[in-house]
Amino acid sequence: MSQRVSVLVAVVALVVAAGCGLTGGGDKGTAAAPTGPIWDTATPSDEPTPADLAAESPTPTPSKSVSSKPKPKPKPSKTTPTGPVNNFEHAACYHVAGKAVSKTAAKSALNAAAAKHYWPTSAPSLTVPSDLVRSVAWNESGWQSNVVNCDGGYGLMQVMPDTVSMINTRFEQSYNAKDYKQNAILGANYLAWLTKYIGDNYFAGNYSLSTSKCSSKSSWCLLNLVIAAYHAGVGTVESAAASKKVPSTAYVGVVRSLMQSCFCDTY
Repeated sequence: MSQRVSVLVAVVALVVAAGCGLTGGGDKGTAAAPTGPIWDTATPSDEPTPADLAAESPTPTPSKSVSSKPKPKPKPSKTTPTGPVNNFEHAACYHVAGKAVSKTAAKSALNAAAAKHYWPTSAPSLTVPSDLVRSVAWNESGWQSNVVNCDGGYGLMQVMPDTVSMINTRFEQSYNAKDYKQNAILGANYLAWLTKYIGDNYFAGNYSLSTSKCSSKSSWCLLNLVIAAYHAGVGTVESAAASKKVPSTAYVGVVRSLMQSCFCDTY
């Protein structure tokens, strides 16, 4: 009996010693594996509840740096014109020759050409209004001194070669259409010639180009006929004299509108 007890004690001691080696051996930082399923482990959740979020979220406040008032629009510069460069359409076959002068230089040349008296002896009171010269030039070329049209028109006033020849012969001059100042003179001189010719033949020598007697673009008045003749030729006006229907009314209307208000006036 005592021997059985001794053997039993020895076996128990051996088993305990072997068990201590399985659980206590290995790396000290390694935790013992759990003995049950992970989802059976009752651990409190670290996720915040909706109530926690509501309590922790601060009430948003408007930023002091953002203004609710709309910003004022910047005022346009008075020294830099804005808007369309030209008020005309080029023909498909136009081209440019050389460098164009500035719009300011073009305006000065056109005003100087309008101030000249082209009939100092026979019609000393005949003058061409400067707004008429500027408006015709703007509609013809947009004040581009180097534009050459496919029909031969050149420069600011788009004077034709036949017109240049006629003016130079009639007034015994030698104006060069490629010089922008002389081009302006050629155009203004032609307007003066048209004023005298039409005024003598259809208005009993009255050379007034006032708009007071021209209520619309279709009125049979000297101003409208001079503008129409510049565009379509004096022969077209003569052909319309019997019916007194102003030719080229679309062109006349544009020029007269520009005389009242033109973007070119900003230069």
